[in-house]
Amino acid sequence: MSQKISLTRYLVEQQRMEGHIPSQLRLLLEVVARACKRISQAVNKGALGGENSILGTAGSENVQGEVQKKLDIIANEVLIEANEWGGHLAAMASEEMDGIYVVPNRYPQGEYLLLFDPLDGSSNIDVNVSIGTIFSVLKMPEDDRGVDEGDFLQPGRQQVAAGYCVYGPQTTLVLTVGDGVAMFTLDREQGSFVLIEENVRISPDTQEFAINMSNMRHWDEPVRRYIDECLAGQEGPRGKNFNMRWVASMVADVHRILCRGGIFMYPWDKREPDKAGKLRLMYEANPMSWLIEQAGGAATNGHQRILDIQPTKLHERVSVILGSKNEVERVTGYHAKL
Repeated sequence: MSQKISLTRYLVEQQRMEGHIPSQLRLLLEVVARACKRISQAVNKGALGGENSILGTAGSENVQGEVQKKLDIIANEVLIEANEWGGHLAAMASEEMDGIYVVPNRYPQGEYLLLFDPLDGSSNIDVNVSIGTIFSVLKMPEDDRGVDEGDFLQPGRQQVAAGYCVYGPQTTLVLTVGDGVAMFTLDREQGSFVLIEENVRISPDTQEFAINMSNMRHWDEPVRRYIDECLAGQEGPRGKNFNMRWVASMVADVHRILCRGGIFMYPWDKREPDKAGKLRLMYEANPMSWLIEQAGGAATNGHQRILDIQPTKLHERVSVILGSKNEVERVTGYHAKL
């Protein structure tokens, strides 16, 4: 790319020339990006803070009963503080909070709702493996007289923006506003995100899968069948060899798929049969599924398109199968034969 295009310029052009986003959404996305830069700085500092090191646990649990890392709480606070005063939002919801966070009355209320997983893959923090922030933007329902939790319960197809920021060797922001997927890398000298790729596309076929193999004994038959066929390699029914990759950070695994194809699976299993899955529909599955679809891939829960699922609660969980279209359709087809 001969000329560096900043995130701000990209969004202005989306607003001005393409007409894909209104000005308030553009400003909101810029604020989210700035918050991600602050989180990136905290991640990079690691143990250098001495007594104020961001490594380790915080001695508390989130609403899902998971032990919180110090950086989980820091990232959550950074996103709230950055977004509450700008006048773009009516409320926020986070994987780390029990309920919604309504913008205080001392600030103007906007027409958007922001959902986020402030730090995905936080189990990797202390071992310096890639982690990230996932976010989703919805519009407030029309004629709504006051914001409440029900306003957030919209199917993923109604998102107006979604993305993630991965904190790895580079800090990379990946974004869609419904017109394809764009990638930006943080230029620390320039202090801004710079466009590195537009119209990201995922190959419909792949020879790479991502799944936690330690759970194999708990999987349902369609998932086991698919993985067994992959493991059979060139001599098996698929007639080709597969590689497995698993980072235990959805952001990192999905980013790899957007860069070079593949399929990511976090399916329902028999350990907790009453739960539809492990990942959160609103904070993880919906934004990631929209990004994948915008890049030509597919995303289902094994039975239906994830973006068509009607949420019934804020912290709803879901089975996730996403990535290269033909592979996702194959696994979904195996579920249909049950």
